Amino acid sequence: MNFRSVTFFIASISAALIASTAIAQQNPAGTIRVDHSYARATMPGQTSGGAYLTLENRGDHPDTLIAVQSPVAQSVEIHTMAMSGNVMRMREIGSIDIKPGEKITMRPGDGYHLMLMGLKAPLKAGDRLPLTLTFRKGGKMETTIVVDDGSMNHSEMSHHH
Repeated sequence: MNFRSVTFFIASISAALIASTAIAQQNPAGTIRVDHSYARATMPGQTSGGAYLTLENRGDHPDTLIAVQSPVAQSVEIHTMAMSGNVMRMREIGSIDIKPGEKITMRPGDGYHLMLMGLKAPLKAGDRLPLTLTFRKGGKMETTIVVDDGSMNHSEMSHHH
């Protein structure tokens, strides 16, 4: 293995360890759990980036994600995307309703995601980004997401209390 391969291998393992040891977050009301949170690394000069997470409502009442903020971006928008024929359509939505017992998994190319708009710096693999999620009933919740270079398998990641 050459030095470049070793460096990439160590960086990939480090990012995976950070992500896999992250603790699942719950909002103050204790009903919404956030898991499997990550953002995609960006290229220099790229002004927006995507972030993904899983929201699970463990309570008996619905709640709604109504806003997201992060100091790494000028704004964070809640988006949905879907294929329409051969065209990917993405649009901003104002909120995400989460029914009791429902689990919503954000993933690239399908369904919901968060758009980090007006990035203040490129997102680099291994970076940890603070997010503030605001829920209609549960209030504000602070969480941290890890930037991924695309090498992590998020469907196999598990987080424990």
